[in-house]
Amino acid sequence: MDGIEASGNLSMCSSPPITDMCSPPDRYSVFDEGWEEADRHKWNRSREVGYDLGEPALSEWVRDYWHTFLRYKWLEHIDGRKFWIELDQVDFGILRRRFHDSQLLRPILDQLIAGKENLNIINWALDEGHPMEDVHEILEALHINSTRLEFQVEARLERRQRIFANLNPDSPQGAI
Repeated sequence: MDGIEASGNLSMCSSPPITDMCSPPDRYSVFDEGWEEADRHKWNRSREVGYDLGEPALSEWVRDYWHTFLRYKWLEHIDGRKFWIELDQVDFGILRRRFHDSQLLRPILDQLIAGKENLNIINWALDEGHPMEDVHEILEALHINSTRLEFQVEARLERRQRIFANLNPDSPQGAI
């Protein structure tokens, strides 16, 4: 299987760089997919207890899973698998364009998949004796800190309530 597998593995894509493609990639929203995941989490958690847990279950998903979810979406983006509109378009497929033959890329990606940050990776590279110039080049190109997006549960709930109220003008405003 290409891309990120259930085990968290990222396989390098063998398709041509994005600049060689005839049509632009489909575009996806990490916020929309994140909301769907949070909603599924709320539904599953509510089903477990036998009643609607509401906003606290959504907030729980954001607290416990959003950053990992976003990290995997970012990895799909830089691998050229899926174009996420909230992420830097220049980064789409960067792994194929710049580092397809790097011996350090795979171990650095493994560190990122494991949830490590730049400092952890630098310390790991120092401990392993990897060439720091190459490590820095990869980390600077990936600029992982640019993917710090916050998921706003309240704004999504308000939007959902407005849409529901417009679709059902006779219903109470707060009903979902």
